[in-house]
Amino acid sequence: MKQFEVVEYELIPDDYRLFTVNPKQGAVCLFVGIVREWTKGIRTEYLHYEAYVPMAEKKLAEIGDEINDRWPGTVVSIGHRIGALDISDIAVVIAVSSPHRKDSYAANEYAIERIKEVVPIWKKEIWEDGEEWIGGQRGYHSSYKEEQ
Repeated sequence: MKQFEVVEYELIPDDYRLFTVNPKQGAVCLFVGIVREWTKGIRTEYLHYEAYVPMAEKKLAEIGDEINDRWPGTVVSIGHRIGALDISDIAVVIAVSSPHRKDSYAANEYAIERIKEVVPIWKKEIWEDGEEWIGGQRGYHSSYKEEQ
C-alpha cells in the first residue's frame, strides 16, 4: 500500500487508517465513499471509474501537502479505486489523523472536495436505461484518453 494510490482492487479502509496513526495523533477521521444505488430518483446498476493514474496519484499527494500546510500535524492517506464497482463497493478512502479531532474532520472534508476538483478520475454511471460520465473532471477525460 502506498500513502496515495489509485488501484484496481478492493480498498481496505483500515490500511489507510493505520498509515496515519502515531503517538502524536489524538484523532483519525476516516471517510469511506461507497457506490449508492439511487441518485436523484434514478437507479444505478454500477459505476465505472477511469483515471490517468500517474497524474491522479501525484494530485492526491498534492492534496496531502495542501492539508499538511493548512492543518499542521496532520497525516493523510488516500486510496481511490478504478474499474467497475458494484452497489456498496468502496470507491474512495480518505484517512486524516491529527492531534485534535476538529482538524481531522475539516481536513478530511477538504480532501474529498479537492479530489472532485483536481484529480483526473472519471466516473461513468450506468443506469437501467442509459449511462453518462459524471464529474468536474469530465472535460479532461477525452483529452487524456486521446493521449493514451
